Amino acid sequence: MDLVQKRSKSFATVLAVGTAVPPQKISVDYMIDNYFRVTNTEHLTELKKKFAKICKATTIQSKYLYATEETLKEHPNIAASMEPSLDDRLDILVEEVPKLGKEAALAAIKEWGQPVSKITHLIVATNSGADCPGADARLVHLLGLSRTVKRVMLYYQGCHAGASSLRLAKDLAENNRGARVLIITSENILHAFRGPAEAYADFLVSQALFADGAAAVIVGADPDLETEHPLYEIVSARETMILNTMEELGMQLREVGNLIFLSPSIPKHISANIEGCLLEAFSPLGITDWNSLFWVSHPGGPAILNQVEAKLKLDKDKLHLSRKILSEYGNLSSPTVLFILDKLRKESVKAGKSTTGDGLEYGVLLGFGPGLSIETVVLRSVPI
Repeated sequence: MDLVQKRSKSFATVLAVGTAVPPQKISVDYMIDNYFRVTNTEHLTELKKKFAKICKATTIQSKYLYATEETLKEHPNIAASMEPSLDDRLDILVEEVPKLGKEAALAAIKEWGQPVSKITHLIVATNSGADCPGADARLVHLLGLSRTVKRVMLYYQGCHAGASSLRLAKDLAENNRGARVLIITSENILHAFRGPAEAYADFLVSQALFADGAAAVIVGADPDLETEHPLYEIVSARETMILNTMEELGMQLREVGNLIFLSPSIPKHISANIEGCLLEAFSPLGITDWNSLFWVSHPGGPAILNQVEAKLKLDKDKLHLSRKILSEYGNLSSPTVLFILDKLRKESVKAGKSTTGDGLEYGVLLGFGPGLSIETVVLRSVPI
């Protein structure tokens, strides 16, 4: 028996993308009123004004959320600002995170058109939960994957987990000939939901920004062009940590739930380091014109997009899909870049472009996460 692991002959490729959201869609105006009503804090009129101002600044028009008014009535400790509630949150998330992830995975598998028995590796990323066995094990059963599928569970990687999952999938696909890697990212912001309080007004930003959703991607090298239809080649993927920013963005899992800390300096740090990351990634290709690329950037918030756009002198249309997804879905954390990637290939087809990258050959997918860190993924589109 030949025990030497054979490498693939080509770059890893994205073979399919699927997305899913909870059924409850809310507008930003409804969210502002409903947030204070369901948390029994309508008397905090000044905080409500502040929250409305924050929501307007996010540019988010709508989002999808799992937690209904009935959910919060059943668990009033979750709706409170700082009451012990971790057990109740985790009991819900352990079921709901894989359930939504399954929907996204089934959409990707349907597009891929191959039996699930061909999936050799499973990567699951979420900030919503902390159980072991986790969402990865549950998804094996929910999807009917092989008992020998090789699993990787990524907990608490923040908003860049969608990009870092692609980086990991590239390594797995290219170093294991014939591998087909299923990535599932699934988020439920119930882990960090909390009512408003004067003493914790900083947490209003995370309540305004984040929303629920799941995305799935199938990655493999050496695609069988008779049965598989590549969407993008993953040319390279790298992570860069920004020095002296450990306290700028992070999460702390506590008895009161997940506490999310967002510094207003995050956009400044990202914009100051973004060009260096791009130069490292694209210099081997001889590319230094950032407007020659298609863009799949995690939005984070509008300030990040605005400062990156200004720093790199990007044309106004380069980040329009990032802004569109943020507006229509909110910040979905790890699945966000995969929602944007899915939108990009569909918009390219709809517009009659020559490639899945809006008619361009090369593009960049960016993830921003705790640390601070920047994930830079170089993509190559394929002809439509």
